Amino acid sequence: MKPKPPRIEGTVTVHDGRKLGFAEFGVPHGKPVFWLHGTPGARRQIPPEARVAAAIRGVRLIGIDRPGVGDSTAHLYPSFLAWAADVAALADALGLGRFGLVGLSGGGPYVLACAHAFPERVVAGAVLGGVAPAKGPEAAPGGLVLLASHLEPLVRALHEPIGIMLTAFVWALRPLSSQVFNLFARVSPPGDRAVFTRPEMKAFFLDDLLHGSRWGLRAPVYDLLLFSRPWGFRLRDIRVPIRFWHGDSDHLVPLAHAHHQADLVPDSQLRVRPGESHLGTLAAAEEILDAILALWPRSASKLTDVAKRPARLRRSSQQRGA
Repeated sequence: MKPKPPRIEGTVTVHDGRKLGFAEFGVPHGKPVFWLHGTPGARRQIPPEARVAAAIRGVRLIGIDRPGVGDSTAHLYPSFLAWAADVAALADALGLGRFGLVGLSGGGPYVLACAHAFPERVVAGAVLGGVAPAKGPEAAPGGLVLLASHLEPLVRALHEPIGIMLTAFVWALRPLSSQVFNLFARVSPPGDRAVFTRPEMKAFFLDDLLHGSRWGLRAPVYDLLLFSRPWGFRLRDIRVPIRFWHGDSDHLVPLAHAHHQADLVPDSQLRVRPGESHLGTLAAAEEILDAILALWPRSASKLTDVAKRPARLRRSSQQRGA
């Protein structure tokens, strides 16, 4: 089964002349929700159920390439908080006032950064198997991110060569992408295996990875560096409703990290997914969109025009199936 293609794709020019790539699904004038991909990932890493649900529920669902993947200019932020300014510029260029946010895994901190930076614009955020802070007063103990943070000095010194090597590695595997995916699925935990063995999920993962890595794959290295640093804000200062989803069998990000973050964010709820591993939360796409829509105030139900910042929009494809 082929995933529903983006309704439109393009780029927006943001600060310092950099570009952010984006892809839109759902309806053109619906309630806008940004879906932030995991690590690795790109703008098409939106599960098939979410794409269909967006059209049915009247949602304008927008995926974004983080810097260093897809059509987004390579750029290392000083912290997650710096990302928020680029999202605001993208929202301005697309004519969006208030919006919701969803972040998978490594996209979780980016959701929380935007919620902290723009409480007047972010309606609500959803974090799926999200990474917790590894440094600072709100750091969570244990987990792979904390282990990786010990390598931060080495990664910082070699992050560009590592990004080039990762890109070359993925490009070399492109002819064998289907076989490599099947092998990865077989060695994954049962919770993730159930996701990977669905034909439509395999198709969407491969489409996203192969499309997003066309020009390079530095974004995962940048993510790793940011995971290893203070985030630039405190979770306890977030004033936006945040809903967490997490599998109780997550082998990459411990469930304790979800509890840790939910305890710190004032207006938060944690929904534990029994028997699911790191990517099992993708199966809850409809529930996640419904949770965000339920928090949408009536005053923000219509698209709000905002003053445009000096950001330029280039649409690279406006037809279905592109």
